[in-house]
Amino acid sequence: MLTIYNSLTRQKEKFEPVEPGKVRMYVCGVTVYDYCHIGHARMILVFDMVVRYLRFRGYDVNYVRNITDIDDKIINRALGNGEPFKELTERFIKAMNEDFAALDVDVPDLEPRATDYMEQIITMIGQLLANGYAYQAENGDIFYDVSKFRDYGKLSGKNLEELRAGIRVEVQDVKDDPVDFVLWKAEKPGEPSWESPWGRGRPGWHIECSAMSTHCLGDDFDIHGGGQDLQFPHHENEIAQSRGANSKTFVNVWMHNGFVRVDDEKMSKSLGNFFTIREVMARYLPEVIRFFILSSHYRSPLNYSDEHLDEARAGLTRLYTSIRDIDPAQGEVLPGHRRRFEQVMDDDFNTRKGVTVLHEIAGEINKLEHKSTVEAANLAKTLIQLGNVLGLMQSSPHEFLHVSVANKSVSTEEIEKLVEERVQAKIKKDYAEADRIRDYLSEKGVLLEDGAKGTTWRMK
Repeated sequence: MLTIYNSLTRQKEKFEPVEPGKVRMYVCGVTVYDYCHIGHARMILVFDMVVRYLRFRGYDVNYVRNITDIDDKIINRALGNGEPFKELTERFIKAMNEDFAALDVDVPDLEPRATDYMEQIITMIGQLLANGYAYQAENGDIFYDVSKFRDYGKLSGKNLEELRAGIRVEVQDVKDDPVDFVLWKAEKPGEPSWESPWGRGRPGWHIECSAMSTHCLGDDFDIHGGGQDLQFPHHENEIAQSRGANSKTFVNVWMHNGFVRVDDEKMSKSLGNFFTIREVMARYLPEVIRFFILSSHYRSPLNYSDEHLDEARAGLTRLYTSIRDIDPAQGEVLPGHRRRFEQVMDDDFNTRKGVTVLHEIAGEINKLEHKSTVEAANLAKTLIQLGNVLGLMQSSPHEFLHVSVANKSVSTEEIEKLVEERVQAKIKKDYAEADRIRDYLSEKGVLLEDGAKGTTWRMK
């Protein structure tokens, strides 16, 4: 039985999709005005894992992940660069897709862009006005009247009076209430705009996801996900908008992944501890990054550091090393290990314990006296297939163990040549030369391992 922690109810619940056997899932994607950072990587990989596991468990998943390609940050960056906002967003959408492909993130079934859904956005704003949940201010902006939605704050646990007390009221604020939020912004000089019944303008950020998610998945769907930073105000406002427009449940289960911290501090550009995915991939293999992120439970804070990534690389290396001399094609997946894996993953997608199961299987392999047995093949095939569910173990051991992003100073050909020279030196009992070659390769990040079948090597 799959249980999921629902951020709305603050408890784990048995997962029962609206339509048996099918899952409709929406995740808030990236606002494309800059390169994606490690926080984006966590969110994307967490929900990529969720989709993979749901499909592994037999669900037919319709996965929608949007792109925000119009908002204040995009407009301000484009104006600062002196370029059309479309050129900016297209450039960073391309970069985003390259980063996600490198991380082996599955492409969603639908990837709607806000600028392609203006008709749906305008229609939903019209519904909110007609239903009494919105009003037009003197300056032409349209706002959501938060006082009309009695469940406002339920997702985030916010109290309206406390929110009002904490908001600085601007002298020229045109809102009826400081907590009201914008649905439509009247046209301003130099900014992109679209025609609407209320004059030219552009949408607020929150209305985009309400319009896109309900258009793509219906007024009631199963799972809505995103980073913890979106819980308030973005997801809180989505609920208010969608239910105000349609009077439907909107979403059954809300999922939020935890924050990323860097060396136990909040990641931010001002602290100088802000890392893009590209910067991290220049030093670590994409699969190592995935392994690092999924080695923690998705709701827990994730502490990013070189030390933790090095530990992840070592852990993933142990998994690959365990199956290096085994042909998994001769084996079958062991049902006991699969049930154990499903048991821990069914408990709110507990990848931390799922990774532990993978290490337990590798440990059993390492205890075998012979790696050419059916038992070894069965364990190896089980390890690979369960790892694949998390997007891991998809390379051959040879490919993974012989590749290192951090080391480009020595080629495979040179390593193989030096390994053979060391073998010959040992035959000649020239142990000083053999040690020199070992030390040289070690400095280059290459680890030599002497065994019964000769000398093998892998990147550290």
